[in-house]
Amino acid sequence: MAEEGSVRSLSCPACGGTIAMRAAGYTVTLACEYCGTLIDATDPAARIITRYNEIQASLAIPLGTRGTLRGVEWEVIGWLQRSDGWVIWDEYLLFNPYAGYRWLIAQNGQWSLGTMLTSAPQRDGPDQIVGSRRFTPFYGGNTARVMRVAGEFYWRVKPGEEVRASDFVRPGFMLSLEQDDREKSWTISELLTGREIRAAFDVDPPPVWIPGMTPLAHQPSPYVRRIKGWWPIAALSFVVLLVLLSLFGRTMQPQTFSLSATPDGPTVTQTFGPIVLPLGKQAMTVEAFTPSVEQGWVDIDISFVNRKTQDSYDAYALNERYSGRDSDGYWSEGARSQTLKVASLPAGTYDLVVDAQAHHWGSSGNWAFDASSATYKAEGLLPIEVNLMVARGARFATNFWLALLMILVPPLLMLILHIMFENARLAQKDGSSADADDWLQGMQSP
Repeated sequence: MAEEGSVRSLSCPACGGTIAMRAAGYTVTLACEYCGTLIDATDPAARIITRYNEIQASLAIPLGTRGTLRGVEWEVIGWLQRSDGWVIWDEYLLFNPYAGYRWLIAQNGQWSLGTMLTSAPQRDGPDQIVGSRRFTPFYGGNTARVMRVAGEFYWRVKPGEEVRASDFVRPGFMLSLEQDDREKSWTISELLTGREIRAAFDVDPPPVWIPGMTPLAHQPSPYVRRIKGWWPIAALSFVVLLVLLSLFGRTMQPQTFSLSATPDGPTVTQTFGPIVLPLGKQAMTVEAFTPSVEQGWVDIDISFVNRKTQDSYDAYALNERYSGRDSDGYWSEGARSQTLKVASLPAGTYDLVVDAQAHHWGSSGNWAFDASSATYKAEGLLPIEVNLMVARGARFATNFWLALLMILVPPLLMLILHIMFENARLAQKDGSSADADDWLQGMQSP
């Protein structure tokens, strides 16, 4: 920065206040920080351009504040407030005698650093290209009007001054064209992070975007990097789930048992065992097969009974099979096999107690009256064999899908928030709704 001796002072002809002119030799217009009077800094007599009665607005960054941004120490020498009829934003003029001028632009709590271009960008259809960056049209034909001003500037600025503005954006950047009847100027603005603006000028960081807020036109979605960063984690978690499923979801040491039940006959009860579980909290799987059931069903109740404590752990299966033919052709329904799972059995020795009762539906067989039950039962039907396969371990698919859902919920939620963010951002765009290119650009990193 220039030495303090290079800062000139003059008295405001309106209120007599002493005004520091920090960019002496460059400044054309100077606004009194006490009364808001605009002064022609090129006139040796400090001629008044215009005077305002309103009090200077409270600035987020006071004039004269110095801060280091992007490795350069800047001093805030001017401030103006502008509006396009829809939104209002603040622009702070930064000065360094070796680096020149920059603009610090504040809108909706977000801060951007603006750099004036020395040459016009290249045009490619409706887009503009600066270096390797492509900017797409966003706003066009707006009128930006100066509302209030304070400090010093390198041109004759005054409230009411208007320029025609057009903006082109890409995530994190905005390219702005301002023109009037005399000249055109291009400025490229880069969105600053909360850490940068706070470290440079002790300004509060930007607010976190929530649904309902209006983002800046060039504000990148805060969820894109999170989504991209989460997918490797999700893929790794999915692999871990598969490994755990293969290691702990398999069954071992199967044992097979069988019994028979006559359709419409009494309940058959049989005890099998022993079943030894050396480890505590062991899951068990029971496969119940009834390959010969047809036009009926079999109720199967199983119980693991601890021989020592007589604690019982129960499960139930219903195997059924029906078939026939109608006007639409052959049909069938039901399942001849069921898989039962007991989640957790303590260590010990168990008996498997099975109760099976078969039932028949239809007209096959001879019917006879059973006095013991006062019902008619079919005669001449073959017994239905019930085969049981008991194994240690169990594969709970529901747990797997629940874990997979928990892995996918964060990126899906962030994707929904990203879509809501982009809808809010692109709703400000001139013309019709966003096309595929807009969405693709929104997913790009700055």
